[in-house]
Order: sequence, then C-alpha cells, then structure tokens
Amino acid sequence: MWRARALRAEALAEQLTAEKSALNERVAGLVAQVEHLTETVATFSGLLFGTSSEKKKPRQPGGGGDAGRDGGQGDGGQDRPGAIRRGQRRGAPGHGRQLHAHLETEERFIDVDPELRRCRCCGTEYEYLGTEDSEQVDWEVVLRRILWRRRRYRRRCQCPAKLAGRMTVCAVRPPKVIPKGLFTAMFLARLAYEKYVPGRPLHRIIAALAADGLEVAEGTLAGALAQIAPLLAPWAEAIEAHAAASGYARAGETSWQVFADTPGKDGNRWWLWVFGTDDASVFVMDPSRSTAVPARVPGIDREQAALEAGRRLVISSDLYGAYQSLSGIEGIDPLWCSAHIRRYFLRAGAAHPDALGEWCHAWMQRFALLYRAHAALRAAMSQAPGTGNETGSGSEEREQALARYHRVFDDIDAARILETTMAGLLHPAAARVIATLNSEREGLARHRDLPQLDLDNNSAERALRTPVIGRKNFYGSGAAWAADLAADIWTITATAAQNDTEPLHLLTGYLTACAENGGKPLTSDQLGPYLPWTPAGRALRTAGRRHDGPDDP
Repeated sequence: MWRARALRAEALAEQLTAEKSALNERVAGLVAQVEHLTETVATFSGLLFGTSSEKKKPRQPGGGGDAGRDGGQGDGGQDRPGAIRRGQRRGAPGHGRQLHAHLETEERFIDVDPELRRCRCCGTEYEYLGTEDSEQVDWEVVLRRILWRRRRYRRRCQCPAKLAGRMTVCAVRPPKVIPKGLFTAMFLARLAYEKYVPGRPLHRIIAALAADGLEVAEGTLAGALAQIAPLLAPWAEAIEAHAAASGYARAGETSWQVFADTPGKDGNRWWLWVFGTDDASVFVMDPSRSTAVPARVPGIDREQAALEAGRRLVISSDLYGAYQSLSGIEGIDPLWCSAHIRRYFLRAGAAHPDALGEWCHAWMQRFALLYRAHAALRAAMSQAPGTGNETGSGSEEREQALARYHRVFDDIDAARILETTMAGLLHPAAARVIATLNSEREGLARHRDLPQLDLDNNSAERALRTPVIGRKNFYGSGAAWAADLAADIWTITATAAQNDTEPLHLLTGYLTACAENGGKPLTSDQLGPYLPWTPAGRALRTAGRRHDGPDDP
C-alpha cells in the first residue's frame, strides 16, 4: 500500500513539476509581452502627445530618453534653471521694423481744426509745415463682378461686301481659363491655394466667400477644381522630369484617404510620396506603398534594374523596405536618415527610463556631437575657396572641421562595436536598437564620405506637413482625380516656395497664361517662366522675391 502511494506521489510530483515549468515559461512569455506592450505604449504616447525629439532640451544623465518633454520648461510653464527661453534674446540684435512699401498704398489726410490753426490773440493763420506720417495695414477682401461689354459696330457705307468686309464686327471675347466659366484666373488660383496650401476645406472657403457677399455651391467650386486639373498636370510633370535627372533626392511618404472605389484595391488608404531635390519637390499620389513609386520618380528603370550608364543616385530616406530594396540596383547609394536612427534610441529610453536612461543619454550626446560637427564642416566648406566640395584640400579651418567630423564617426562606430560584443549583457530593447544600427551601418556610414549632404531627410518630412494639415482638416480626397490634383498643386507650390517665389502669384500667372492660350495647358516651350531652373524662371525669381510674381490679371 505504502509503495503504491509513494509511486502515485512521485507521479504527481513529476506532473506538478512539468506544469510548473510550463507555467514559468508562460509567465516569462507574458512578462516579455508586457515589456513589449509597455514599450509600444510609451512610443505611441510620445508620438501622439510628446514634443518632437528634435526640439527637446537634453536632460542630465539618468533622466531617461524621454527628457525634455515640456520643451525646456518646468511645471506650470516656468523656466527651469539653464533652460533656453523662447523669443528675443537679451542683448541680441533685433530685426528692425518691417517695411510694407510693396503694398498698395492709399493716402488719407487728417487736418487740424480751423479754429486751432490761427492765433487766439490776433487771428493770424499758422504756416503749413508738412505732415507727420504713420501707417496702418488694412485687410480688405474684395469680390468683384466683372461685366464684359464687348462693343459692336455696323458698317454704314454701301460698298460691296466682297470689298468692304463684314457688315458688323464685335470685340473679341475675354480670355478665360475655363471656356464659358464664371471665375477668373485669380479666383481659381486663390481657390486652389486656399484649399491645398493653408488646407481650408471647401465648406470653410464657401463660408468665407458668403461673409464677403458671394453665395456659391460646393459642387460649383469642386467642378472648377476638376476643370483646372488638366491644366496643372503638364506643369507638375515638367517639375517631376527635372527632379528625375537629379543625383540626390530626399524621400518620404505618408498615408492619404481617397474615398472612392479603386479597381483591384480594398479600402481607401492611398499613399502620398514626396521626393525633394535641391531646387524641386515632387509629390506623387499612389494607391500602393510599393517600390514602384520610389523607382519611377527618380528615373529608375525597374525592368532593367539599373540607372542610365554612368549615372549615380543618392536617396536619403528612412529605413522603410521600399527604399532598402532600391539599394541593390547598380548606381544607387542609400543614405539612411540619422534622425530616424536617433529616434530608436529615444524610444527605447522612453520605454525603460530606469534601465536605459544613462545609456540613451550617452547616445544622444554622440548624435549631438555628430550634428554639431556636421554643421561646423558645412559652414567651413561654404567659406573655403573654390567649390568647397572637395575633401582633399582647403583651408586650415575646413581641414580641422573635416577631421573632427571623421573623429565623431569613429567614436560612434567604436561604441557600436563595443556594445555589439556585449549584446548579451544589454537590455533587450537596447540590444534591438544596436542590432538595427549594425544592419544599417553601410547607409549611415555613407554620410562620412558625403558631408555636403544633409544628415537626415527632415526636409522631406517637413514638406509633408502641409498635406498632413489638409488631411486633418478635410480628411482626404473624394475621387482619384482630386488626389492627383492635390499632388500636382503641392508639387508646384512647394517648388515655388523652395525657390523663394510666392506660390499664389505664380499660380495666378500660369492660369492667366493658360487663359490667353485658349484655355489649354502651356507646352514645354512655354513653361520656362514657371520653372525656376530655366533662364526665364531665374529672371522672374530675381525680379521679385516672394512678393513679386507674374502680374495679376
């Protein structure tokens, strides 16, 4: 009996031991899952509620990677000791009073009361000395109805019709952007500008027009936008063709909603891509997030999987797989964004402030030194004689800046190698970041040989801010043509602003030229004044910066 009970007890103990091992494994898995979810929650909370990491003031070691969430201010918005105050710095030179002489000026006179312009004793009038001038800026929106009265004439003589000509003649029709359309070129340009640059929904534009006296239906404005879309498309295509020939592009993408059925696609999520060069910004709307778009815009032949013979292309981007797949094409050099890599360290530190606070701070210091060294080298290169882009010679200051820049890269590489060797001792979140740094080292190290280029693709990310504001205000596009029109207008306006030209005036001038062209888009030979890299475009840009575009109609 006792032997049987002992055997049963041993079997039960073995069963409980096995169950305990299974439960321990499950608990370990749940703990890892909780840590992963905690890290995810911290990451998304920072993205949703936190200040941009590029604007934060670094905290002292041990404070965690999510330091400076309040942007350098303490509780209640009070400045902490050592925090950088916003606004004008004490002792710094001011910008001076801004001049408004370029605005249309209306002179209004205020005179002294006649009783005060004469001597109270003898009544002799005072002598006129001139004026004391001051100015105000007025904001008046004027909606004007233009009534074209085309004059007609009739021949009064009795000459034969074959010799004298027509019996009656009438003045030519005024040029219109849209044949039989109601709106002028300036109205259509402002409509497109208000919709896609400030990001005002059509119903808010309609409310603003109604406040100034014009009642118009939403469908009328939407139809006007649909009719100018074919006019703007060749202009945007010319900008894209110019950007495709560049040897350097900064790329980025974000989601966009198109509330229309797309053949072969489920759902309404499209993708808006941006590719920025030194003098152009190209936006492309596409239903997919595949490699086809970043291959098409920079002029890559996907079928041949190569660039033109002898051509090289540097693409600065984040680590998205569509860009990584381009790195295998001959002639393409990926340049990974240092700011995106930096955010991996910040997110790991924010998710585990106690364990990774000092580790994150140390890496933030390395990235800060990298950006400072890069800024100093760029400044020295701009002051050096010649082109300033050759790394073999130059001024002593430039050589010192270059040596410092390389030294910072060596320090980062040494820290990466050291932490790779001790990966087993690192926190799992830190080990994952170091593994990412190792796998993408080649694209990051290329910055060392290309100091004349930016360390990140932040300019492309900033170019997407305008579409993102529009996405928040009116959610997306109701049709595919509207999505393509949005991309074309952003291509035009961002390129204009990038070249210091006022986009609204440029749009007005182009649509006026289309009206004078019979309501048809301009040909490639006629587009010169509206492309900033052409001689005509450079002359227009030099003639007026931001305030002086093509003459308004």
